[in-house]
Amino acid sequence: MSRSGMPGGQPGPQRSTDEVSATSEPARAYAELIAGNRRFVSGAPRHPNQDAGHRAAVADGQHPFAVIVGCSDSRLAAEIIFDRGLGDLFVVRTAGHTAGPEVLGSVEYAVTVLGTPLVVVLGHDSCGAVQAARESAATGAQPRGHLRAVVDAVLPSLRRAEAEGVDDIDGIVDIHIAQTVETLLGQSPVLAEEVAQGRCAVVGVSYRLAAGVVRPVAAVPAGLATLDVPNALTDPAAA
Repeated sequence: MSRSGMPGGQPGPQRSTDEVSATSEPARAYAELIAGNRRFVSGAPRHPNQDAGHRAAVADGQHPFAVIVGCSDSRLAAEIIFDRGLGDLFVVRTAGHTAGPEVLGSVEYAVTVLGTPLVVVLGHDSCGAVQAARESAATGAQPRGHLRAVVDAVLPSLRRAEAEGVDDIDGIVDIHIAQTVETLLGQSPVLAEEVAQGRCAVVGVSYRLAAGVVRPVAAVPAGLATLDVPNALTDPAAA
């Protein structure tokens, strides 16, 4: 599902950030992920693209259809919860899906060099990084070592949650996911331009650890996460 054309080509017509077509590459990529997550939740994963033949086929190059900017939590393995395989997902993971320069550079590489049409911010309920930041803010105690950088990156989400009157942990997690989506677009003019031109989309989703299901929290274009698009796909098992 790689985008045709190389970076530096002529841009397409300007599109509204609210526009999205069910047959666009970003929408099809998002639907691929949702279809895989449904298989995972139902206990009927297909484990596509995990055989020896596909391993050999992707050895000379990669064309991932989605970038996953996810939390490093050990229970949040993207290829498993989205039922995908080798070469499908370009995964960048940090505690609390914090987005520093290396994360932004990795996302830009995938989107502009590999032509990946979708960026997904993957958070989850009961996030330890959010809880650590909340405790630090409440007590004034600074975490040791480089953990402070993670906490500092989450604090703006805590302040936003407080301003909006949200105080439950999972509500704060949703705000932090949305904040990360905004951070990616706000800190990366490269990514923002790809989205503005309709070549890419960014969606934030929250994963329920016990149920295994993901649900949309935020998206640019805004209509991406609400599209009824599963039928726009080819069978993922044949991908």
